[in-house]
Formats: sequence, C-alpha cells, structure tokens
Amino acid sequence: MLSLLALTSSLFWGTSDFFAGLKSRTIAPPAVVAFSQGAALLALSVILLVRNTGFSPAFSGNGQWWAMAAGASGALGLVCFYTALASGTMGVVAPISSLGTLVPVLLGLLTGEHPSALAWAGMAVAVTGAALASGPELAGAVPPRPVILAAVAAACFGTALYCIDRGARYALLETLWGMRVTSVALFLLAGLALRSAGGTRARDLPVLAVIGLGDVTANGLFAFASSRGMVSVASVLGSLYPVATLFWARLLLGERLRRVQTIGVGLTLVGVVAIAL
Repeated sequence: MLSLLALTSSLFWGTSDFFAGLKSRTIAPPAVVAFSQGAALLALSVILLVRNTGFSPAFSGNGQWWAMAAGASGALGLVCFYTALASGTMGVVAPISSLGTLVPVLLGLLTGEHPSALAWAGMAVAVTGAALASGPELAGAVPPRPVILAAVAAACFGTALYCIDRGARYALLETLWGMRVTSVALFLLAGLALRSAGGTRARDLPVLAVIGLGDVTANGLFAFASSRGMVSVASVLGSLYPVATLFWARLLLGERLRRVQTIGVGLTLVGVVAIAL
C-alpha cells in the first residue's frame, strides 16, 4: 500500500511538472512556482481550518524547521526545474532531475536505513543513464544550461524530499502547510522587491492553481508513504515522475530523443526501479 502511494505521487508530480514546464514558456518560471504554491497554501489552509483541531503540538518542536527547510529547497528546485523544462528537452531534463532521489537514499543510510546491493547497483545505473541522456548537451549540440539547471533541481528536490519525510513524522499536514508558507513568503518578498508578477495574467491563474494542487497532492502522498516506511524506498518510487512527464511530452508535443538519449533515459529509469526493488 505504501509503495502504491509513493508511485501515485510520481504520477501527480510528473503531470504537474509537464504542464508547469509548458506554462514557464509564456510566463516567468518563478511566477509559475509562486502562484501555484500560493494556490496550494490556500487549499491547505482551508483543510486545516475545516479540521479545526489546531496545529499538532509536535509541530512546535523540530517539525517547523523541517517544513521551512523543505519549503526553501523545494522552491529553489522548482524554479530551476521549470526553467530547464521551458528551455530544454523535457525527456532529458526530467530524468536528470529524478536523480535527486540519491540524497534521501544516502541520508536514510546515515540515519540507520540499509539499502540492498541491488539498490546500490541501481544508483550506478541511474547515474550512467543520466550521463548518457545529457551527452548531447555536454557535447555542445544543445546548450548545457538545461542540464545544469536540472542537476541543481535534483539536489534541491532530494533535500526537500528528506525534509518532508522528517517533518511528516511530526505532523503531515502542518509540514506541507509550513512548506508553502515559506516558499510563498520568499516569492512575495522577491515580487515586491522586483515590482513584478512575472507576466502572470488572470487567465493563467486556473492552470497555475491546478499545477499547485497536483504538486501538493504528490507531496502529501509521498509524505504519508515515507513517514510510515523507509524514506529511501519511498523517495525512489516518487522519483519515477519522469515517466509521466515523458508520456505527456510524447503525446502532446511529439518530442523525440536521439538514440543515445533514449538509452540514457531508459537506463535512468531502470536504475531508479532497481533502487526501489
């Protein structure tokens, strides 16, 4: 059951990422993150008000710090990721960013979890696949900027996943809410300083709201699965989101990859699955 929830989180992440990447081609990626996260914050606030039990006492301890760390790292990761999706091939960017799963796997190991030999082999395969998938960019055939941004996003996502897991062990909903408060506050300050909404128009808001709700749903499914199981396993299953992104890119954009990239993407996904097994 927990594995199914983690896999479902990857479906929501991959779908929301695809449409966020498309939206980032018409408005500034930070604006996409800011308004989508704002919609998620509103939804979580309503849920907490309806629940009407107040914050969990445990959240007043270390829980709030994990939420803030998750919000800051997750927001930076989304800006880098959406920028990469808007400027590069989605089929390459998404698998590279999924390697962020190595961060919670390694941190889980340091805190007492013990991945199997197959998991370690999967990590090696995934890294090799990512190198092949990004080969054309690094060779100069395509600008390297999307690959660099995807790599930064991977590190941020991995950190955010681990922080979400730690915070959810104190209080799940409060952690997700604290994440959004942190990220929205950061973007609000940036928007006021720049005096810009990033080109966002009223007609963009419904799509941005759906993107934000998809992202927070994925966060919630992952947090529930990881906090009740192994964060190393849940994070890897959740990182299968490139499958959904690739599906939408192929279906709606007709994206085609070079042969070496196709092999690299396949190896990346095989490696991720091996880690889960």
